[in-house]
Amino acid sequence: MLQIFGTITNPTGYDSQEGSGLFTLLTNIFRLAGVVAGIFFIVQLILAGYGCLSSSGDSKKTEAAWNKITQSLIGLGIVAAAFIIASVVGAILNIDILNPTIHGPN
Repeated sequence: MLQIFGTITNPTGYDSQEGSGLFTLLTNIFRLAGVVAGIFFIVQLILAGYGCLSSSGDSKKTEAAWNKITQSLIGLGIVAAAFIIASVVGAILNIDILNPTIHGPN
């Protein structure tokens, strides 16, 4: 029944092993999440620094800016810890979690 569509070829340059598409997608999503978290950290750090500089001695604004800096650093630490934990678990289980390879029938 599937022959009615003809031969379907892989239009991308990615590996075309059967079943590897999902893991490639998940790996790319995790990497994208890390990049987005890093960019968000930098933006929040810049905004908090600007808030600290423009507080004009107001203790509440300065405290709010320092809280934003602290929260940004904690968030970056959580993202970094997630990648480190994934790497350690992958090393223990002998699985490359951050860059998986799917082995299937040839």
